[in-house]
Order: sequence, then C-alpha cells, then structure tokens
Amino acid sequence: MAQNHKTSDTWTVASAKARLSEVIARAQGEPQTITRNGKPSVVVVSAEEWARKIVRKGSLAEFLLGSPLRGAEFDLERLRDEPRDLAL
Repeated sequence: MAQNHKTSDTWTVASAKARLSEVIARAQGEPQTITRNGKPSVVVVSAEEWARKIVRKGSLAEFLLGSPLRGAEFDLERLRDEPRDLAL
C-alpha cells in the first residue's frame, strides 16, 4: 500500500497539495522533497535558505583569476582540417 509521504521530508504531490501548510512549515527547518511518479520532482526550501543559495560569490573574472590553471601553458591551436561532406 502506498504511503501519503515516505519520510518527514519527502512528500507525494497529492499529500503535499493536501498538507501544503505543513510542507511549508517543515521547509523552514529542512528542505522538503516532493515526488511525482515515485521520483523526486521539486524541493521546497525556506526563503532564508534560498537567499543564502543564490548569493553571488564573486564574478566570473575573479573565478578565472583564482584558477589553479592560471599561467599554465596550453597548446590551443585549432586543427585546419577540410570541412566534411554532409548529405542533407
């Protein structure tokens, strides 16, 4: 027999719809997974946790400048092969 939700942090779509207030309340403490057809589909997290996850941690330029490969010598010469014949 199928359960409405498997554990305290995993819910079926039907049980999440029926108990949305509880899903939201529990998401304040830990992420809540909602499954569809037995597979994880979405995760509900608190607004506070979401804000922490989306904070930018520097620019792309800073990331590239901090790379351990910075200054490494690479052979980036492109091959000059003839184009392939494709049947369209």
